[in-house]
Amino acid sequence: MKLYEQVADAIAARIDQSYYQVGEKLPSIRAISQAHGVSISTAQEAYRLLEEQGRAEVRPKSGFYVLAQSKSPQQLPDLSRPAQRPMEVSQWEDVLELLCANTNREMIQLGRAIPELGAATLKPLSRIMADLNRQDPLATLNYEHLRGSDNLRLQIARLMVDAGCVLHPDDIVTTTGCQEAISTSLRAVTEPGDIVAVDSPSFYGSMQAVKAQGLKALEIPTHPETGISLEALELALEQWPIKAIQITPTCNNPLGYTMPEANKKRLLAMTKRYDLPIIEDDIYGDLAYQAPRPPALKSFDTEGRVLYCSSFSKTLAPGLRVGWCAPGRYLNQVIHMKYVVTASTATLPQMAIAEFIAQGGYERHVRKMRAQYQQSRDVMIGWIEKYFPAGTKISYPHGGFLLWVELPSELDTSELNEYLIPENICIAPGVLFSASGKYQNCMRLNFTDPPNAKNEAAVERVGELAAQLITEQKATLNGTKRV
Repeated sequence: MKLYEQVADAIAARIDQSYYQVGEKLPSIRAISQAHGVSISTAQEAYRLLEEQGRAEVRPKSGFYVLAQSKSPQQLPDLSRPAQRPMEVSQWEDVLELLCANTNREMIQLGRAIPELGAATLKPLSRIMADLNRQDPLATLNYEHLRGSDNLRLQIARLMVDAGCVLHPDDIVTTTGCQEAISTSLRAVTEPGDIVAVDSPSFYGSMQAVKAQGLKALEIPTHPETGISLEALELALEQWPIKAIQITPTCNNPLGYTMPEANKKRLLAMTKRYDLPIIEDDIYGDLAYQAPRPPALKSFDTEGRVLYCSSFSKTLAPGLRVGWCAPGRYLNQVIHMKYVVTASTATLPQMAIAEFIAQGGYERHVRKMRAQYQQSRDVMIGWIEKYFPAGTKISYPHGGFLLWVELPSELDTSELNEYLIPENICIAPGVLFSASGKYQNCMRLNFTDPPNAKNEAAVERVGELAAQLITEQKATLNGTKRV
């Protein structure tokens, strides 16, 4: 354990023992330095770690204060029970409707998966882009290498050390967002008509990539805390000719879980027995609330069977359209598929992101966002518990900025969304996250923005309208039964 971690643990222990009370100001950095016999920089790192862990918050020109510890929701969603056979993915029209709603600037986007874009820690990135464009406009307008910028791939390889992955820059291919990384990976390891096992509920973007490739999705029961059921997956592998597994094991979208390390190792051992590739979506991994962040599934891969996919769309900004894939043994196939679909990724954003990471801007920004999202999660859970109907179940994300909400079975969240949109409120109905249209009583909500009265009022309105629709549906059912 590093020295600053020891100091942070000592302060955390005093918080747990109520020596420091919630809301109380903590000792100054200089006082901590003297009390523990460490340098000022070590004391600063200790407080930085406590801030990442959600144990303390910094107040400008004031110091560090003890934060209240969050509590998990009163009831988590149930283990999912999807269809037990391969299905053709539907729901495209619903996905398209949600994407179109996201273009309305007046809409309160409770269903979006877009990060905080107004953070001050992103301003250096904008300046870097402007400087690069001014200093060498010809370079920014030219094609980049098919594999991607050398500098960016080097910086990505360094970032992935935090996820436990030891990669050479040549192991990495930059892509136009994580969506291209996933779709090219699917094309690299499957043929139309093949079956792909997916966690359920699963991100609708990856599900639509399955649809576009002419594949069938076999949804595997998934637990809101530990992820995909390995027992159910093994039964499926024995029963069906599955060609690949596509999952989001760390800071999952939409459930928010992080698969335990032991389960990640078991999953890899299982795929070795069946000689299967895994497409790992790790787009939210760097936004894990714990420090250090959980190891990626890729970190346990010694055979190159994991095609690791991620991007800067959730950690920085989606408009950059820069992602990457570390496809292991499937590198040549992925490069070919990338060339066929988009060829090289946009040059200027790659150059700017590489410089932003090199200057330390990425680490500072992500550290700030982790703390903000964790606090916003707890506020959002409180709002839902306050305003939503009795019987509502809420996920407890380990990272990122998305919640999964399960309401009483009488509610249809697609119908709910139709009533909300004219009021300039938009949610993500649960049916989007299933090949077969399950989860009609569920929704995905985001807590991207710092808590504010406007968003609280929107959440309250969602809860009110949901309760109204549930009451009406129960009345209809009771009337039918009496007849």
